[in-house]
Amino acid sequence: MLFNQGVEKMRYIRACWMAVLAGGLSVAAAVQADTPPAPAAAGEAVVDMAPVLVTGAQPGPGLWRVTRGDHVLYILGTQSPLPAGMQWQADEVRQVLAEAGAVLDPPGVSFGADVGFLRGLALAPSALRAMRNPGGGKLQDVLPPELYARWSRLKTRYLGRDRGIEKKRPVIAAFQLYQAALRGHGLRGGLVRPVVAPVLEARGLKPVSTTLELTVDDPRQALAEFRAEPAMQEDLDCVARTLDLIEHGLPQVSRGANAWATGDVAALRAMPEAGNQTLACLTAWTGTGTARRRGFTDLDRQVRERWLEAALAALDGHPVSFAMLPIDSLLHDRGGYVSALQARGCQVHAPDEEYDGEESLPGPGNTAAAGV
Repeated sequence: MLFNQGVEKMRYIRACWMAVLAGGLSVAAAVQADTPPAPAAAGEAVVDMAPVLVTGAQPGPGLWRVTRGDHVLYILGTQSPLPAGMQWQADEVRQVLAEAGAVLDPPGVSFGADVGFLRGLALAPSALRAMRNPGGGKLQDVLPPELYARWSRLKTRYLGRDRGIEKKRPVIAAFQLYQAALRGHGLRGGLVRPVVAPVLEARGLKPVSTTLELTVDDPRQALAEFRAEPAMQEDLDCVARTLDLIEHGLPQVSRGANAWATGDVAALRAMPEAGNQTLACLTAWTGTGTARRRGFTDLDRQVRERWLEAALAALDGHPVSFAMLPIDSLLHDRGGYVSALQARGCQVHAPDEEYDGEESLPGPGNTAAAGV
């Protein structure tokens, strides 16, 4: 949920334009679009009311079942961040992975630069310069006074005397501040992939890429254009939404992290809608002239279609398959994944809903999975 929902969503802001052009990153496709929390007034103290985070072994949520005919695609609803002190008991996932004929990577976008290795190294300094504000400006010069005052208070709290961040573009600075705030509240990401990867490696099974691959044909020119672009209103919106979340939204982030860890899907479903700072921060670079001139628009639809193509192929080709999607997209159909599957003749069952088919997960004795 919230800023970087799902196993790959934290890469959204890392994929700001300069990093994209430097060599390509994968970013998740889920986008939030809800009513944001009210911003803090100038001088207002930040009040911590986050719940105590769970620790130790936790089951995580159950799996969604997508069925078409007698084939089933199991989907894990992923979430990031999660409690730093938890260990995920992923027995159910490991059981499905042991039988799956296809395992889908999360949906995403890969922005690559069509350059050779040596030329890529030459571009690296340009990419680093693109992380900074045009003309060497600092955040104090770019952000409105009230917004900068809020930024400065939180920056002091979570990043201390880091002066270098003051020269970075607002989107990048906001991302780094948010990451530091998560660490300060005992939250972290990266719990799912370390469970999935060893099982696939042991089976010699390569995951199916669902990434929408886009190429930057003119990385040097694109970097030059991006470096010259001043901060837009979208940049300021990204910072404001991120500060809103840090000041007021972290208790909900923590409650969502606890609910995922303990497998409380009903609690996740009942939580208030999240803020829309992910959309604001994504727009801060997709809305640039540099991006628009290269056709990088309507990416959420393109990413969804790419994932659906791979998911339906897995369903048609294998009795059992496995995929991962941000849990918010499953609970609230963000991005339209669930409705798109249903429109293509699939039945979708959440783990907290009754299912009138075969209840047991695939296992060594399951004849349907014997050919996998």
